[in-house]
Parts: sequence; C-alpha cells; structure tokens
Amino acid sequence: MVLKWAFELFSALNRRRPARKKAIINGKRMHIQPVQPESLTQISALAQRSKAHWGYSAEFMAQCQGELTYSVAQLQDPLAHFFAATIECRPVGFYVLVGLDEQRVELEALFVDPAYFGRGLGKRLWQHAVELGCALGYKSMLIHSDPFAEPFYLHMGAKRIGQRPSASIPGRQLPLLEMDLAPPVTKTKEDP
Repeated sequence: MVLKWAFELFSALNRRRPARKKAIINGKRMHIQPVQPESLTQISALAQRSKAHWGYSAEFMAQCQGELTYSVAQLQDPLAHFFAATIECRPVGFYVLVGLDEQRVELEALFVDPAYFGRGLGKRLWQHAVELGCALGYKSMLIHSDPFAEPFYLHMGAKRIGQRPSASIPGRQLPLLEMDLAPPVTKTKEDP
C-alpha cells in the first residue's frame, strides 16, 4: 500500500516537473525510482561502501553497520520516502526522507556508490529529494550530515544550524544543517 502511494506520488511529481535532459552516466541511462524491498540489501551495501570511501577504520565502520542497514519496516514507514538512482536496474545511489512533523522533513540518508562520485549523481538525488519535500508540503529539511558530506550540502544551499550526536559513535558530534523548502516570496506591483 505504501509503495503504491509512493509510486503514485513519484509519477505525479514527474508529470508536474518540466522536461529535463536525459540523465546519462557512463553512457548509460539513469532513473530515480522508489526503492523496492528486494533492493534493501543492495542499498545497505552501497551505504557502507560510500561511507567507507572516506577512509574510516574497520572498527568505525562496524559501529556504523546498524545505522547503515535498511529494513522492510523502515521502507514501509508511512513517513519515510526511499528513492534510488538506478542504472541497468542496479542501485548506484539513494536517499531517504523521513517526515518529522507537519513542517519539517529529515534527509536521513543520501549515498552515492563511490564508483559514481563526481558525475552529478549526488546533485540529481539532492534535487529530487528537495522537489519531493516541497511537493509533500514540508517547509524545511534537516540534514544530519557526515563531516565529509557537509561541504556538498552547503554548496547545495543548506545552512549549518548546529550539531547532533552520532547515532552510532558515542561522543561523536555531527553537523546539523537545514534547507529551506518554502518557495521564494515574489512581490506584486500592489505590494509596498
């Protein structure tokens, strides 16, 4: 039921969105689509590869494994939205948005397979997540960022608003960022 709703929302977003150039990465067509239960093992492995790319130790990665492993229960959470970028039906990146309240959504994850770094895939996933957050009526998006990913989010328009403790590593503080999702206010001739 939730997957059907997500697919319908995704389809509606694509109908309302202006036509974009085809996403071709490494000569292959890329699609962004809802994550299916059978892909959870693949996206969990992708998240772990992506995080490990930054040179974290094996011990550190073992402590993060639970946080980087996604379950059917998480996928079926009515407040969660999982979308994957796929090439030839294989996930090469994904993001997870989770509604916090009526006004705020959290970008809980955004990972790109290291083999696809530097090809615009992260930017495309980010734009899709922002568009989805806006379409769902959220006004702001929180991002609990890895320190290595913070420059990307700042470049995409998010602002640092503080820090938050890591869910995996006791005593570790991580950047907390926020992105305004409200459309810009435009003045009319009648406005003072």
